Amino acid sequence: MITGHFGLAAGVKARERAVPLWALMLATVWLDIIFVPLLAAGVETIKDVPGTSGGYGNAIIHADYTHSLVGATVLAVIFGGVAARFWGQRSGIVLGAVVFSHWLLDLIVHRADLPILPGDAGDLPRLGLGLWKLPAVSALVELALVLIGAWLYWRAARAEAAGSPGLSVRADWLAAGIVLAGLITLGLDLAGL
Repeated sequence: MITGHFGLAAGVKARERAVPLWALMLATVWLDIIFVPLLAAGVETIKDVPGTSGGYGNAIIHADYTHSLVGATVLAVIFGGVAARFWGQRSGIVLGAVVFSHWLLDLIVHRADLPILPGDAGDLPRLGLGLWKLPAVSALVELALVLIGAWLYWRAARAEAAGSPGLSVRADWLAAGIVLAGLITLGLDLAGL
């Protein structure tokens, strides 16, 4: 769902012009950034779905801290709080919401591997709607998110740049870059890399 996360960030940028695009892109993958060192340390794990050879959507992710409902909320509040010191309260709230949007998008695609409490405390039911069980549909949803997000960003940036050819061209290139990065990321996901 990395591609979908980036598409959402581009769409948010269309509405929240004061928030830097790079900060939105960072916010949208913040849970995964924190997940990587925990994965390397063996605290969180990824396992292939039994009967598969891995690849796009064929993993059970035990990100019991970073991707728990409460853990994602805490990480979103921390990220938003730090961002508010640099760009103001509204931007901090927006960036915190974008961090949390990661969990919401993951809820749609993940199998039931998202715990409610950090460390899967209480052994509560895990959440996930399982769209990854339908890889083609999941990939189309991700592609739609990146295309819609890039289009919203492009439209807003072009309107803001009206009368300035240099800024209009910059908006075109940034929107194209978002689509290209989304296509590359989606391709890597589908290839299992």
